[in-house]
Amino acid sequence: MKRIILFALCFLWLFSYIIAQEPAAAENDTITDNAIVFPESMTGQLSDLLRDWQVDLAASDEECRRGENVPFPDSVYIARLHKMPTVMELSFNSVVKRYIEMYATRRREQVSYMLALGDYYFPLFEQALDREGLPLELKFLPVIESALNPVARSRVGATGLWQFMLRTGKGYGLEVNSLVDERRDPYKATEAAVRYLKDLYAIYGDWNLVIAAYNCGPGNVNKAIARSGGKHDYWQIYYRLPRETRGYVPAFIAANYIMHHYADHNICPAHTQVSLTALDTVHVNERLHLNQVSAVLEIPVEELRRLNPQFIKDVVPGNFRPYALVLPSEKMYAFVDRHNEILAYNSTIYHPHRSNTDNFLNNGDLTSGNGENVYYRVRKGDNLSTIARRQGITLTQLKSWNGLKSSRIGIGKLLVVGKKAVVSSPNHPNELTAQQSAGGDGETVNHYYRVRKGDTLGEIAQLNGVRVSQLQAWNGLRNTRIDIGDRLIVQKKVVPRPKEEPVANEYKRVEGKENATSGNDIISSYLKEQIERTGQKEGVEGGDPDAGEEASVGDIIVPAVEVDIKGKEDLPVKK
Repeated sequence: MKRIILFALCFLWLFSYIIAQEPAAAENDTITDNAIVFPESMTGQLSDLLRDWQVDLAASDEECRRGENVPFPDSVYIARLHKMPTVMELSFNSVVKRYIEMYATRRREQVSYMLALGDYYFPLFEQALDREGLPLELKFLPVIESALNPVARSRVGATGLWQFMLRTGKGYGLEVNSLVDERRDPYKATEAAVRYLKDLYAIYGDWNLVIAAYNCGPGNVNKAIARSGGKHDYWQIYYRLPRETRGYVPAFIAANYIMHHYADHNICPAHTQVSLTALDTVHVNERLHLNQVSAVLEIPVEELRRLNPQFIKDVVPGNFRPYALVLPSEKMYAFVDRHNEILAYNSTIYHPHRSNTDNFLNNGDLTSGNGENVYYRVRKGDNLSTIARRQGITLTQLKSWNGLKSSRIGIGKLLVVGKKAVVSSPNHPNELTAQQSAGGDGETVNHYYRVRKGDTLGEIAQLNGVRVSQLQAWNGLRNTRIDIGDRLIVQKKVVPRPKEEPVANEYKRVEGKENATSGNDIISSYLKEQIERTGQKEGVEGGDPDAGEEASVGDIIVPAVEVDIKGKEDLPVKK
């Protein structure tokens, strides 16, 4: 038994000694690892990268291929890495050599295109890194993270140039929703990545450990440090890191090398006809589709997507909050000048999202059923598309309701933009509609008020002795916003309906002259009463002093003659 225990103790001691020697091997620069997992940016197809980069291979300069790779002895790699002006330690070993050879041979064409894209991305990265006082050589981190592909997405969901996971990206202020993913925004993602790298350096104080933690997370790095007995050197905890992270720092060192010494390996930047300079930004405050910008300004939609990869579905939801749209500088003034034209271009096709579908619950047609038309007066700068979009209807509906055959409208013209039901508050039994009045002996008469400068819905409600909710219900308002010139219903009152004498012989055959005279008198009296009733209603509601306006009489809309800008009279529009 004693021999067995002694043998077991010797075995445990020998095993512990072998494990303890692994970091020592790293210290002696003898790391050899055939089990590493290459970053995804090195395993993808070049054709897929070209599609995501929006770079046309046929437009490249074929003279860029200047020969085959030139291999160098290890001493040359060691000397070149040691001479590079970097704050970070760029050491050499067999794993680093494998990555250098991969870039210089199998991935040389990918390197050629990344050098061309670097003319656009590297200055952006350097500016953000310099602002925070971080090493500029970190600008090559996206080379191994995403191969400079702003729309790259890993198998675990990391996205963008800097491969942010969703939780980490949101934690650093990047917005992610169904239409916008700012992890794909080169500017905002770079700012977030720089802050993240700075925070990691505050934890570890070693850039190799920072890069490792950026790849696998601080938790895995902390576990590796703990398992190594508290060592804080990347090469000493190398074998205790996840397999993919083991190759991450060597790949970063190789990327720094190849981006500086590409010419020594007969690699040159691929020159394409795609312009990556002279750009500007404009803030968009309305919902916009990239195809609208492309069609009106004659910019290829592929170029717009390359410059604005954060818009996942090509939609800029500027009606949610302002978003920055990147455009070529020469198109910026055209965008500003033709802004309304861009918004109106095929708006019903590119923005089918309806803001309100109550009309489908009311017999499927806004103009059917009982209720009152909702009007809008055309102002300077309006067009039919913007009016339809703001009112939550389609351009076809707006033209149909107003009998319009073209999109030309005049300033001051009244347009039907919907229909609102006459709703009364149950807390005020006196404010009944004609249909609700007892026995049908009364009818509802509306009192109107024209909104003036400085008016608010609350003040108007207080002035007329009603509640704000009543004004909103009567006028179909979803909020308290009102505009100068709006005509609001401020009171609804039931007036007695004049009693009519029974007409016994109205529909009887007339026999003899006496009966005929009596029938004519009855009809005349009936018509006279109708005229008097109409006059009473107009007196109650009050006339509108503004010329060219439609006055409402009960539920009857009396159209008036409209005058456009040039003074030409239009015929009354049928409602």
